[in-house]
Amino acid sequence: MRGIAYAVAALAAVGIMIVIATVPGPQPRGGDGSSDAPAMSVAASELSTEITAEPGAVTLSVPTMHCEFACFPKVKETLEGAAGVQHVELAEQEQEGVIDNRQVIVKFEAGFDLAGAIALLAQEGFAESEVVQ
Repeated sequence: MRGIAYAVAALAAVGIMIVIATVPGPQPRGGDGSSDAPAMSVAASELSTEITAEPGAVTLSVPTMHCEFACFPKVKETLEGAAGVQHVELAEQEQEGVIDNRQVIVKFEAGFDLAGAIALLAQEGFAESEVVQ
């Protein structure tokens, strides 16, 4: 009987982890309580809408990425789903297991659309993302 209880508890824990990993966090709010979504569309529209002609890398700040176990994998999956992205890695952190530098490095090939990638992040709940360098 105890084995059944342990099995049910393990399945419940796995289910909770899956839900946490797939559900975006709370949407950021402005100081006046309004959503920051319009501000993000302005920032995204300021980016060049041209597709990159050469391969390269860019560092993106993702201030609403809080954990290494749910947020970063969602950011990575979202960006790697964008056309032209080769690889996404978490920027160097000061302390292992804690995201204290909320930046990712995106390596891309020709044909990468930076504004489109940032828009994808916004759709997944990471609305304040922007280019660092």
